[in-house]
Amino acid sequence: MDHARDAHRTDLMTITRFVLNEQTKHPASRGDFTILLNHIVLGCKFVCSAVNKGEEQKKLDVLSNEVFIKALISSGRTCILVSEEDEEATFVEPSRRGKYCVMFDPLDGSSNIDCDIWHLHGQDEGKPKIDDVLQPGKNMVAAGYCMYGSSCMFLLSTGTGVNGFTLDPSLGEFILTHPNIKIPKKGKIYSVNEGNAKNWDSPTTKYVEKCKFPTDGSPAKSLRYVGSMVADVHRTLLYGGIFLYPTDKKSPNGKLRVLYEVFPMSFLMEQAGGQAFTGKQRALDLVPKKIHERSPIFLGSYDDVEEIKALYAAEEQK
Repeated sequence: MDHARDAHRTDLMTITRFVLNEQTKHPASRGDFTILLNHIVLGCKFVCSAVNKGEEQKKLDVLSNEVFIKALISSGRTCILVSEEDEEATFVEPSRRGKYCVMFDPLDGSSNIDCDIWHLHGQDEGKPKIDDVLQPGKNMVAAGYCMYGSSCMFLLSTGTGVNGFTLDPSLGEFILTHPNIKIPKKGKIYSVNEGNAKNWDSPTTKYVEKCKFPTDGSPAKSLRYVGSMVADVHRTLLYGGIFLYPTDKKSPNGKLRVLYEVFPMSFLMEQAGGQAFTGKQRALDLVPKKIHERSPIFLGSYDDVEEIKALYAAEEQK
């Protein structure tokens, strides 16, 4: 038995230890967020186990939704839950109510790439109401996603950068493996569904054309598109580039949902040093009017998003 090696394994930075360390930086903190995050992490571990057992996608969607709703309510720290799977918001009964609103997609993606996405913010004192979740993304206090598969990874931001944790199956713990993730200022990859190209607006069409056939002598960008937003954004975060999901003639308001897709990914991207833009404004300044509202989104490396912003600004001046 390698005692030195085993001793080292007990000195790992787990996600719980990481959040507790962050908590000490806020003397007024009562630990509510730490408790809530522990329940989210437990839900992720449960879903990871179910995914690895190979359950059918439809069953997994329903199971994941039930797991997260029960985990969030049982934390005693939530007041309103908005799930992609449920048409209406869930209001937590007063005896189990806390101060956090959580918006999440319990299982997003195809049967081979499964992820959940969530974001949360604090609710003002008083009886919870639907307007508490219809706030601009800049008001959120944390965002994250979990990717399931042969390796289970959890990315988290509490407003002070982005950190990535990988599940160690032998310990049953998420271990810090990607500290302080920073997106490159400019990338070599663009990610978009080119099957919709004939329906794009002019700025998107021009930008993608520029990616393929640059006129300034720079090398062309490579296309990478998985079709799962989390997988594509995860790669963009780590390696740079841009992810585009614009409006088109079939989806004039965009396709991705604001509360549990656009907002959490935009928050993570900005925390990593990138940008997120809707075609009209900074994504986190958007104020949703409905819980399942949709929006176009362009997010990624700072300089790459600047280019698409310039194309939209030029189009407006015509």
